[in-house]
Amino acid sequence: MSSALRAQVSQWGRGCSRTYDWTGCQSLHTTSRSASKEHVKVLVVGGGSGGITMSARMKRKVGADNVAVVEPSEMHYYQPIWTLVGAGAKNLESSGRPTASVMPSGVKWIKSKVTEVNPDTNSVRTDCGKEISYEYLIVALGLQLHYERIKGLPEGFDHPKIGSNYSQKTVQKTWRALQDFREGNAIFTFPNSPVKCAGAPQKIMYLSDAYLRKTGKRSKANIIYNTSLPVLFGIKKYADALWEIVKTRDLNINLRQNLIEVRPDKQEAVFENLDKPGETKVFEYEMLHVTPPMGPPDVLKGSPLADEAGWLNLNKETLQHQVYPNVFGIGDCTNLPTAKTAAAVAAQSSVLDRTISRVMKNTQPDKKYDGYTSCPLVTSYNTVILAEFDYNGQPLETFPVDQSKERRTMYHMKADLMPTLYWHGLLRGLWGGPGPYRTLMHLGMK
Repeated sequence: MSSALRAQVSQWGRGCSRTYDWTGCQSLHTTSRSASKEHVKVLVVGGGSGGITMSARMKRKVGADNVAVVEPSEMHYYQPIWTLVGAGAKNLESSGRPTASVMPSGVKWIKSKVTEVNPDTNSVRTDCGKEISYEYLIVALGLQLHYERIKGLPEGFDHPKIGSNYSQKTVQKTWRALQDFREGNAIFTFPNSPVKCAGAPQKIMYLSDAYLRKTGKRSKANIIYNTSLPVLFGIKKYADALWEIVKTRDLNINLRQNLIEVRPDKQEAVFENLDKPGETKVFEYEMLHVTPPMGPPDVLKGSPLADEAGWLNLNKETLQHQVYPNVFGIGDCTNLPTAKTAAAVAAQSSVLDRTISRVMKNTQPDKKYDGYTSCPLVTSYNTVILAEFDYNGQPLETFPVDQSKERRTMYHMKADLMPTLYWHGLLRGLWGGPGPYRTLMHLGMK
């Protein structure tokens, strides 16, 4: 940890009197038990949005001393804002805060990485050899980015004209590439894998188009979106609206094209035609935005908790594990058949809170998650199409207006309101999604 960050955490800690251990390989508390073995009532693995919100909720349910979070990262990021960071509309510093500042007061923070999960013995093991047993386990491990599955990456990011909004290490490279654009192809990619925030790969395309128009460079730019998907967007209502924008702004969409190689020294990107495996096409680029392939965390793959694809195997309505009744999950690491977004985490958190309460009382879960998720599709520096939908791919809109239309109000909600709601609502376990407000907005008809 840097001295500046350590000072920030220390100063913050004095003000808020946190009492957790954040030194990782030490014991949770100073007790007579061995430092290599601990026990906690509710163990949360992962300190992202799902892990922090559930630890806050569990603190209120069973008390801070009975909750522990395993998370190695010293910084916590609000990743949805990186779309705007990559377009120069926000700065990277605004997206991150020390993990210590978002960890619920009194909850035990084990600053380590989980390397093994053993649900048959109700225990996990960390990278420093600590074994932690639990009564209830909440898995919130997120997903892994796999830039290395694209030949030429991640080392290609050392070259100019290439960036990615999916990592704090590369998001500013997107903005630099956009600013340095002169003439040629601006290419944006979508991988052949599940992704978090499936709208983000094309949001940066619309923002780049707007920036190039504003700076008088648009006539020299050929904007290309190469996606592995057979559709522009998975929900027809919003896809239809996006196609209209594509036509109006002269954007080029190539479906079923998967990025397999980057040649940064030549400024070339190689794509495979997924409908004709083995057939490839080379594109020259002046700017390249890469959305990496993604997958489940290594610790889950092959474990008893995973499905065949390596994702956490949950009941999609209750968020309880299909095999182990004292194991639960939330967020990107799960096999829930809905888009992986922070909005989904919010809606899942309220259901999971209720499910765990019922299980702790030896009663059946009675609240069902409907797959609600949301994707604010940023289409310019002041407009957003707010996509909201459920498991069935049906729109599940909060506001009593047609949300498939571009709106300034939705942009301000994305850029200004949602970050505040995230830091002060979701992470404190106080925001469970817009469900109640949707009912109110639609006079009880939804």
